[in-house]
Amino acid sequence: MFKRIALFLATNLAVLALVSIVMSVLGLNPATNAGLLVMAAVFGFGGSFLSLAISKWMAKRSTGAHVIDQPRNESEQWLVSTVRRQAEAAGIKMPEVAVYDAPEINAFATGPSRNNSLVAVSTGLLRAMERDEAEAVLAHEVSHVANGDMVTMALIQGVLNTFVIVLARVVGRVIDGYISGGRDGAPGLGYYAIVFVLDMVFGLFASMIAMWFSRHREFRADAGGASLAGRQKMIAALERLSQTYGQSTLPKQVAAFGISGGVGHGLKKLLMTHPPLVERIQALRDAPLEAARGRVMG
Repeated sequence: MFKRIALFLATNLAVLALVSIVMSVLGLNPATNAGLLVMAAVFGFGGSFLSLAISKWMAKRSTGAHVIDQPRNESEQWLVSTVRRQAEAAGIKMPEVAVYDAPEINAFATGPSRNNSLVAVSTGLLRAMERDEAEAVLAHEVSHVANGDMVTMALIQGVLNTFVIVLARVVGRVIDGYISGGRDGAPGLGYYAIVFVLDMVFGLFASMIAMWFSRHREFRADAGGASLAGRQKMIAALERLSQTYGQSTLPKQVAAFGISGGVGHGLKKLLMTHPPLVERIQALRDAPLEAARGRVMG
């Protein structure tokens, strides 16, 4: 936790330093733009932290997931006992366990913290996967929770949102001043049009950075799943996904936390939340188990 907070603070200081340098290069005084920085931080982090705070509620509502309070059958009993055992091994509080109705093989984990989380599996997974494969999928999701991936994603998104808001308006002000011949006064319609375009352009690059981290965390969660459930079980689960994975029906709010994210090419590949399954399988085969164990709580 302290390591994550230190990284968060260091990242924010780096962003503020970079923004100050950009302002200085463009001839703007950072001291006179403090209000912009505060506004950007409030809006940039506000949405990310709000989404994180209500992530469990939104996931249950959007997927119609049934939380298992008292197991109704042997399958639900197995799910709860497996997640409990894996959570204890990973050193986290027992997540809520849920099942949601969907035809594809899928699962996801979400929640505002390592000790306040939800692990959910689709009915398609329960029908199509062997127990060993399903155990590995659960281990993958528990590893996401243990790694604090939901919190880290929110922090990264907040930093990127802040950077996009500030940079778009700083650059927009410079371009508008150049076009208008440096006249003082309130910004005109041209400024708002420029900022609108820059928000989209910088937002696209910010999304690429966020999705790069999202793909990176999938490798770590696979390694954690291999440590908790066994390397061969994790490989078998990913191989089954590569053969039978259908179109995801997960809503956008939790799609990034599913077990797989489909395929993509060209620019679309840079915006994928998950790396190709073949790369994930090969990474597991190449990585020593000691390295995998080190990533469960990384």
